[in-house]
Amino acid sequence: MDYRTMGRSGLKVSQACLGAMNFGAVGLASCDETEATRIINAFLDAGHNFIDTADIYSGGQSEQIVGRAIAARRDEVVLATKGHMPAGPGPNGRGSSRVHLTRALDASLSRLGTDYVDLYQVHQPDDETPIEETMATLDGFVRAGKVRYLGCSNYSASRIVEAQWAAERIHGTAFVSLQPQYSLVARGIEAEVLPVCARHGVGTLIYSPLAGGILAGRYRRGADPDADTRVARLRAWGAPAARRFADGIVTERGLGIAEAVAVVAAELDTTPAAVALAWAAARPGVTSVIIGPRTFAQYEQNLAGFDLALPEEHAARLEEISGPAPGPLDGRDADR
Repeated sequence: MDYRTMGRSGLKVSQACLGAMNFGAVGLASCDETEATRIINAFLDAGHNFIDTADIYSGGQSEQIVGRAIAARRDEVVLATKGHMPAGPGPNGRGSSRVHLTRALDASLSRLGTDYVDLYQVHQPDDETPIEETMATLDGFVRAGKVRYLGCSNYSASRIVEAQWAAERIHGTAFVSLQPQYSLVARGIEAEVLPVCARHGVGTLIYSPLAGGILAGRYRRGADPDADTRVARLRAWGAPAARRFADGIVTERGLGIAEAVAVVAAELDTTPAAVALAWAAARPGVTSVIIGPRTFAQYEQNLAGFDLALPEEHAARLEEISGPAPGPLDGRDADR
């Protein structure tokens, strides 16, 4: 098993991270507790130790399912969750203020059935709360023993620097992780974010390594998406932000990259998903890669990517084809 150190810390995490966004039955989630528990146990039995969820996932059901599944194995798990998203009425029901994050963490601990989380992450940047307030609040969680390590998600390079400097100014706890979008289709973090993370001791826990399924070969030119694909489910959801996110997944550029991935997969006698995951896991600056299966079959297919050593020739071909790195899809509109 390949364990990696998360940023400038002593925390060891598996190369694969089990993302729990699909666990539950609210919104886009469609993995019931029986199937989710089966996936979690198989993941831990295989020696992986990193599970990521959030208070917003499936209206809190994801945290509840994960908490029950790991209750007897809590010490085996590096458990990560996130706060910031809307969790209640009124102006203080969301954001990175002291009042909201305190409420959000306590609610997450209750749903997870634990008195601490290993990694607590700010889910989105907050333009209205002073960064010193956010970092002081998070440091208080660490000092209280409710949180072991701190991270952020969807932060730009400048926000990461600002947060780390704020932590230093208040003599508090700095971030050790960033959760950004990254794949062959979305390589925007390579220009500034990854160098800043390296300079400031921040590891990366990347999401959407399959770019919404396009790199797994789920979409074809001129054909409507299958009903169980992420794009079809986002469009059926009906929310304008979800539809915009769905429309950004299937593009001519993305389809071209996906076709190249499929060619490499055929040459290596494996699946396109395995090739895309192997490429992402081997990239400089990547600490761990989130997989987000909805079924046990998807889980098994995804794990194959972490056993694949992508030959240098094939990796170079994919890097060239995916070309200059555009920015990521807007994570503020639709997470994962």
